[in-house]
This record gives sequence, C-alpha cells and structure tokens, in this order.
Amino acid sequence: MAIIKTEIRQKTIEKEVKLHGVGLHTGADVTLVFKPGAENSGYLFERIDLEGNPKIEADANYVTNTQRGTCLEKNGVTIQTCEHVLAALVGLDIDNAVIELNASEPPIMDGSSKFFVEAIEKAGIVEQNAFREEYVVKDVVSYADESTGSEIILMPSDTYKITTMVDFGTKVLGTQNATMNSVSDFKDEISDSRTFSFLHELEMLLEHGLIKGGDLNNAIVYVDKELSEETMDKLRKAFDKESIAVKPNGILDNLTLHHPNEAARHKLLDVVGDLALIGTRIRGKVIANKPGHFVNTQFAKKMSKIIKNERRNNVPQIDLNSAPLMDVNQIMNMLPHRQPFLLLDKVYELTENHVIGMKNVTMNEEFFKGHFPGAPVMPGVLIVEAMAQTGGILVLSTVPDPENYLTFFMKMDNVKFKQKVVPGDTLIFKCELITPIRRGICHMQGYAYANGKLCAEAELMAQITKVK
Repeated sequence: MAIIKTEIRQKTIEKEVKLHGVGLHTGADVTLVFKPGAENSGYLFERIDLEGNPKIEADANYVTNTQRGTCLEKNGVTIQTCEHVLAALVGLDIDNAVIELNASEPPIMDGSSKFFVEAIEKAGIVEQNAFREEYVVKDVVSYADESTGSEIILMPSDTYKITTMVDFGTKVLGTQNATMNSVSDFKDEISDSRTFSFLHELEMLLEHGLIKGGDLNNAIVYVDKELSEETMDKLRKAFDKESIAVKPNGILDNLTLHHPNEAARHKLLDVVGDLALIGTRIRGKVIANKPGHFVNTQFAKKMSKIIKNERRNNVPQIDLNSAPLMDVNQIMNMLPHRQPFLLLDKVYELTENHVIGMKNVTMNEEFFKGHFPGAPVMPGVLIVEAMAQTGGILVLSTVPDPENYLTFFMKMDNVKFKQKVVPGDTLIFKCELITPIRRGICHMQGYAYANGKLCAEAELMAQITKVK
C-alpha cells in the first residue's frame, strides 16, 4: 500500500450557502452553512451556537456513538448524524469544506443527501492549488462484527468503488444490493436515497422520544409486523396525519420509493459518509455486507491507523540496482553544489510534483571526522540539506537553463528527526510539492528514509534566483 500525491488539484466550494431544517432526533430548528475550506484542511464542523465556536474535524477517532447515526465528540462538543452531509461532500468530489451549525445535528431534510448536494452545486465548486493525496490499496483489508454478521472488505481497484449488500431477514425488504462504480455516480444514483426504519424500531423510538423531527417525508418506514389500531393511532399523532395506511409494497403511505433498492442505496450513502472520516481519499473497492454505522466507523478507524503508519513509513519503492534517471555528473550539471557539500548521488524519479533521490552514506564523509569520533552520526541539518538538494532538482527542472540558477532556502517548518543515520546507510529522499511552483518559489514536503524507516521529515520552502 502507498500514499501518493496525485496530479489532481484539491477542491472546495466557491461561496457560502445555507440550508434550514430540523434535526431528526432532536426536532430542533437548525441552520447549516457550507463554507469554503482551506487547502489540506478536510471537512470541519463548527458549532456557532456555543461559546468560542468550537470546531470538530471529520475524523473517525472522534466517533463516540453510532446508535441512530454517526456522532462525533471532541472536548465535550458533539455533532450528531453527520454522515449524510459528509456523503454529499465526497459525492461532489469536494476535499475541503467548513460545515457551520447552530445546533448539534444537521437538518435531516428528506433523509437523503439530495438537498446537501443541490446546495453545494449552487455554491459552486473551485479548484485549489494543493494536490490531492490518495491511499492506493495494494492488499486486502477487512473488518467484521461477529455479533451482527456485518463485514467490510477493501481491495485493490483503479478507482474508488463501493458495493453494499443488505439482508435484514424480513420478507418486506428482502435482500438488496447497490453499487457505485465511480464517485461521479453518487449525485444521480445514490444521493436521493432516503433513510429507512422498520415499524418495530419506529415504535420504540417514538416511545423514547428519539425521533422528534421525523415525519413520513424523511424516512421510509417498512412495515414488518401487523398494524394494530393502537399503533395506527400513535403513528397518526406522531406524524400529524389524519390517516395512515400500508402500501402493497410494505411501506407506509405518503411516500413513493425513488428506487426499488432504495434501502441498499441509502446504506451505500451511509458508507460513503462514514468512510469520509478516514480523512484520506481511497483508491480501492469497498464491499460492505450488512453495513451499519458501527462497522463502518470501526473500519474507518482501522484505515485511519493503517494510513497513519504508512505515512510514517511510506518508503519509496525503487530498485537501487537499476539505472538512475540522473547520476552524480548529471546532478552536478544542474546543482551548483560540489564536494564535500554535494549530498545527493542519484535521482530515480522526477515528475511535475515529486522527486526521489539517493545518497550512500560512507565513513569517508568529511563531517564524520568531528560528528562524533568513535560513534559517527550524520548531522540532522545535513540530512535536511540533502533533502533540500533533492528538492532543488525538482524546482530547477522547471527552467530550461538550470545551470544559470541558484536555489536558496526561505523557510523550514515541522522538522522532525526519527532515526539516526550512520556510515553504511543508504538514504532515500522524497520531496513532494505542497502547492504548484510559482515565480520560482517551491513549497514542498520532504522525507528521508534509511533502512526501511523514516528518519527525518520537513516542510521546506525554497526560491530559485538567476545568477547575475
């Protein structure tokens, strides 16, 4: 598996857009505002009804409850039923957005993502400068909940695909499947699929006061038992209807299915929203058997942990015995550095937004004479310098006459050293653009690896200047 920086630019919305409605479980009037999000910020919920306008990132590690939807909590502040909003953002290929709320729960609208999709499209979608990251699945990952028989499997695929299979053991619903072959299918094929409930669940929710904002327009109710007159009376009062009946297809009336397999499609919608909590785009195929918010978010937590570990040790896979793209002589034709300060031996990959280079660390390095005699360790600042020289190749490759330019550091941020580097080690450097190169300024993330582990990382900014 690997985390890659793609050639695709991140996206956000162009301007603010508002929606009004009620929360399904709270019954409270709520206003939701979609706002543009900064690059690399992901999805961020903001509670403007609370002091200090606390923010909660859409992160699987903040999931605390999955009983009737996915609930996030951070520092005592909660966001309930977040999945339909997140699904709409993923479905419209948005990377960064702020979701502002004046209550704990987004409006339920019609129980689908349709109205959120329409609002986002109304706001407009714009490209940003930063490139999108994707987690490319190379091995099968799975999570199963033995108590419910629910299981999610993630396997390699060229694109993000999802298939859901539902079987609730009832004649009225039966077994249903739904598939999304591409994120671009979400709007037309998935977004209008509404949430659903069984009559026996609805009775329990009504008795416990857990579905204050519900009515027959935002939840499909499957009738899986005989309707007594007492139950009919309760439903009429709860939904403020003069009469309620059961359609031939087993659902309460006043509502027509958008799709024969709307239940499976809504479960797929929930999977899209819940897996947005992973925080990184996935290039792989998800197969979800009997999915639910618990199994979805547990899988999201598992993937989040895997990706965090991969990010820490995302060692570039290169064959050191293969012919390099650039040897040391070609590097010297581009960089002004010379022995003993040329700290790059070979370049193996060079694209528009990343470069991979290598240095063999030998006992003959000048710096080992004094750092430290008897216990030689490569100075961390020189590892960063070598990383920067690798990045210099990336920025200088954008001009036709690199020999006429010098590269100067402007800034270093978030520099971290993880492992020591000693004689005999082979250092692999990878530098990726954070934003496109403009006016000779290069903003990049650099990594240095040795012995299959990350040994240093830094955010670097450099500028090329023409030699006068």
